[in-house]
Amino acid sequence: MSREDDVREFTRSCVRAGLLTEEALRAEVGLAIRSELPHLASQADVLTRAWVAEFTAELTRDAVDWPDVTDYGRLQEAFAALESGGLAVLQGCEDHWSAKRLLDERPCRGVLWFTPPDVWHAIDQGMLEVNVWHGSTANVAPGDPLLDEVIGALAAVGLDAHYDEGRVEVACWWQRPSS
Repeated sequence: MSREDDVREFTRSCVRAGLLTEEALRAEVGLAIRSELPHLASQADVLTRAWVAEFTAELTRDAVDWPDVTDYGRLQEAFAALESGGLAVLQGCEDHWSAKRLLDERPCRGVLWFTPPDVWHAIDQGMLEVNVWHGSTANVAPGDPLLDEVIGALAAVGLDAHYDEGRVEVACWWQRPSS
């Protein structure tokens, strides 16, 4: 895969993830083009618009064949239930420092968080890895009631999940409709 293919795939993943505003999406893609494809830097704005439009149209076409209720919709339902129970959910969180900052600013029972690359994996591989921490930032562990609560909330909406190597693996496709 060429560097241009990599940047195009980055653009596709960002569009499908739907985690960024339109302005932030254009800024990220433009930066990636200028950084990774310096020979195309002068065309970055034009390429950004073209690639975002291309992958938005692709997403719109693909969404026609999605079920009425997608795994993404189920995830949102489970996350809302967990949030109503006093947990925070950070979707597309930058990193563990961002999750820690949330706990420092807004103490809560715990936090679920995952990064954009975790979402990209769910887009193409059908599996989302979610970190689950107690309010103290301690990771959940097997037999932990908080872990059971999270897996139970996911199961309640029809999503299979299990704990593996420090994270909850959720069998799901990130099929987020374009806004």
